[in-house]
Amino acid sequence: MSEASVVEGGTEDGASVPDSDENRRQVLYWRLLARLFDPEEQASLESASVAVVEDIGLPVALLDPAASVDSVVQRHPELAGELDGLMTPEPDTEGERDRAAEVRRAALASKVLLNVFSTGSGTVTAGQLARWQSDAGWLERALGCRPGELRGGRGGAGRAGAGGGVSPAGTGVGTPAPDLSRLIPEIGPELGSIEAGLVQRMRLREVLADPALASRLTPSMSLIEQLLRDKNNLAGVALANAKALIRRYVDEVTEVLRTQVEKATVGELDRSVPPKRVFRNLDLDRTIWKNLTNWDPEEERLYVDRLYYRHTSRKTTPQRLIVVVDQSGSMVDSMVNCTILASIFAGLPKVDVHLIAYDTQALDLTPWAHDPFETLLRTQLGGGTDGTVAMALAQPKIAEPRNTVVVWISDFYEWRTDELFESMAAIHRSGAKFIPVGSVTSSGRGSVNPWFREKFKDLGTPVISGHIKKLVHELKTFLT
Repeated sequence: MSEASVVEGGTEDGASVPDSDENRRQVLYWRLLARLFDPEEQASLESASVAVVEDIGLPVALLDPAASVDSVVQRHPELAGELDGLMTPEPDTEGERDRAAEVRRAALASKVLLNVFSTGSGTVTAGQLARWQSDAGWLERALGCRPGELRGGRGGAGRAGAGGGVSPAGTGVGTPAPDLSRLIPEIGPELGSIEAGLVQRMRLREVLADPALASRLTPSMSLIEQLLRDKNNLAGVALANAKALIRRYVDEVTEVLRTQVEKATVGELDRSVPPKRVFRNLDLDRTIWKNLTNWDPEEERLYVDRLYYRHTSRKTTPQRLIVVVDQSGSMVDSMVNCTILASIFAGLPKVDVHLIAYDTQALDLTPWAHDPFETLLRTQLGGGTDGTVAMALAQPKIAEPRNTVVVWISDFYEWRTDELFESMAAIHRSGAKFIPVGSVTSSGRGSVNPWFREKFKDLGTPVISGHIKKLVHELKTFLT
């Protein structure tokens, strides 16, 4: 079969095919799959794809794996709008689909998917990592999310949708370009895994030692994990650049989480407390309304017998929040997120925050709980897990059980299971609120020891797993 016949939808012997636009779309997807599984070009697919792209008026640069999405958009800025929401479900419309538009969407989707999921092999430079992060951001935008949202750290979980996945063959005539939005729960962790692999392939110490290269790094959870693991082996310029990257990441995540916490921790008005009689609390509308009977029409003057003020005092009760975080290798994302979250709650009025990190040893980080940057620099990631050593530090801090909440973040793969669970159950029975958390990550991916999961369920304190917003929501009812 000739290349032209593939594009035009016919065959050399004159047999007909259902739709030439459908053939064009299939060519683009077969080319995508071929390049994902084999970096070598398939000449017939490449030439046919070039013909398709040129025929629909898109730049051939879309087919260049070496060209970033940013570079294509810079040369063709009109494509930015098409890429936003590209892979989200389209509203149902009556009548025939615009198959030509679907071919265009397929070409754009292929570019983004290939750039993100085909990462090659060998050493990765700072520039290559920055380019991949940018391309991943375009994929997140195509899925209807904010750049960085699915990979983790800066924001909420991606929006869910409905629709089909990618299938270059057997989809039937008229099937739209790929809708991957329903796969967001799987795509997020996968992007994080790819990013972690790229970071591991970097000569990170060499990059950090060069301020010009270090400045090209974009902070991410994967990068922060590597920096925290290697911080004791860094010195001088490399250590200073590592700290600067950690600080940038912490500040970015803190800003997002602080907004969530502030929205969640606004208490009810306490009308038992008289409003402060200051000008800023003056309820002018109510004052005028209540004094309208004192209006003098001859003098055209309103005489005010009483001023009315707004209530601004809110009900708050001093609370003690004890956060215990597993800092073993499998809990890095949770460690970073919860350290930042603890610092935010530490800044709220009348909330007494204590922070404990543990692996086979426990460390009381309470003196630095207000500063997540300093806290993270004092953690030591990796090692085994023994929650009993953390419990020995946590239990004496529970002075008033009914005024205390204990948040325990771990995958609960412990070797003293019965002893640890019994002490946790004792906290619950004492009247303190005990919240077991299996994962507090941006992606929600995490494994929890099924034995502990069932035990906590029977106790009436089921394990929270998923996005950090779930923990914020759980805490708000206790701390307000």
